[in-house]
Amino acid sequence: MLGLRARAAAQLPCPSPSPSSTPTTSLARFARLSPLAALAPLASAPPPARARAPPPASLSTNWGVPMRPGGTGSNSRPTTRVFCTAASSSQREGKELLVQHLLVGEKDVRLLVDLEKSIIAGGADLSDLAVEHSLCPSKENGGMLGWVRRGQMVPEFEEAAFSAPLNKVVRCKTKFGWHLLQVLAERDQCVLQDIDPQDLHTKMQDPSFLEGAQLIDVREPDEVAKASLPGFKVLPLRQFGTWGPVMTDEFNPQKDTYVLCHHGMRSMQVAKWLQSQGFKKVYNVTGGIHAYAVKADSSVPTY
Repeated sequence: MLGLRARAAAQLPCPSPSPSSTPTTSLARFARLSPLAALAPLASAPPPARARAPPPASLSTNWGVPMRPGGTGSNSRPTTRVFCTAASSSQREGKELLVQHLLVGEKDVRLLVDLEKSIIAGGADLSDLAVEHSLCPSKENGGMLGWVRRGQMVPEFEEAAFSAPLNKVVRCKTKFGWHLLQVLAERDQCVLQDIDPQDLHTKMQDPSFLEGAQLIDVREPDEVAKASLPGFKVLPLRQFGTWGPVMTDEFNPQKDTYVLCHHGMRSMQVAKWLQSQGFKKVYNVTGGIHAYAVKADSSVPTY
């Protein structure tokens, strides 16, 4: 369902497809610039041959035969670490980076150098070059990987990204080939946590909590009619295409946000999406309203 269940540890980039109006897939497709939804497990195999990547939600790409090298080979090998190394790598602990890149084959050193020169000397845009030359499926998004954090990329790529100054194009080599990457922005890392029904119940006894927290119920209206909790705004998951695009207009990403569903699965999907959109602290109610009724408040009906 909507693909945000499978969140294997991503090892390298894959694109986030453009938004879709189809309710059943829109959640994944609206997860643009997402650290969780914009990365895919390239570490399992080489990039596919000009294949459009599936929605970022699944993270279950079956990699095919790699594309043939696009440039001429060369015996010379450029330095693995590019023109500059920022001294701010340690200062980026707890940060997320907005990264774009392009990937060429290990033997395509000449192509790599030419692309590098076209950016530095010719003012070419990395995203345009990615569309034309990159072997990574993220080329469909101009090489955009979205917001990434430590532990989501192969070590060499992570080291280069977290050492690179903002907007400076740098080079690194991984087992997939040579990369030109650019860090476009950085932000504090967003937090996604589970909260036990008992802990939520305790918090809800405090009027100030209900006033300050953002409470979201993603169940369908017929479910809410059977059982509900005070203070929760109903945003049915099936209607994501309606409320998703305007989420940050109605909710403050800086406030603590709690997400509830029946058993905790749909709410986790939405919680992960909210995290990808920059919501600083998102809490998924473990076990949903069913667990809340069984463990915390027996006056809430079960269904």
